[in-house]
Amino acid sequence: MYELAITVIGPDRTGIVADVSEALAEVGANLTDSTMTRLRGHFAMTLICTGTTEAEAARALERVTGGGLLTSVRRVEPEADSAAAGEPYQVSVHGADRLGIVAAVTRVVAAAGGNITDLTTRLTGPLYLLLAEVDVPAGAGDELAERLAVAAAELDVDVTLRRSDTEIL
Repeated sequence: MYELAITVIGPDRTGIVADVSEALAEVGANLTDSTMTRLRGHFAMTLICTGTTEAEAARALERVTGGGLLTSVRRVEPEADSAAAGEPYQVSVHGADRLGIVAAVTRVVAAAGGNITDLTTRLTGPLYLLLAEVDVPAGAGDELAERLAVAAAELDVDVTLRRSDTEIL
């Protein structure tokens, strides 16, 4: 069975999640994975759904696209193997905002063979925060920590790498 990848973005307002999820449920779309956030007054969500067609989902979303919301629906193949391809870690970065923090940190993770599975950033005044979940090849955590320490010194930020607690989910 195929899945649908659905994105919704636009000015934030009360009820977007309820409107979108209700419209999709009415056409039989089951939300299997989602991420939703507010970004400086804009709302963004990405959903993976099963149980309906591209055309039905798109028609259902037409009812909620007023007020500047943009939606997209596309068919995607299910993930081949949902098992993690490494050891789960969390990376946190905080420090003064400066150009290139995300680029530098994600390049270090990629160079170590790590895969970023979730990443969030936030700028609050002069403080920049990056939180990422990464899968790191077995046994590569210590080397990644060393590489991140070098990047942290170059960026003049604090970086922490810690093993995730896999018992939670």
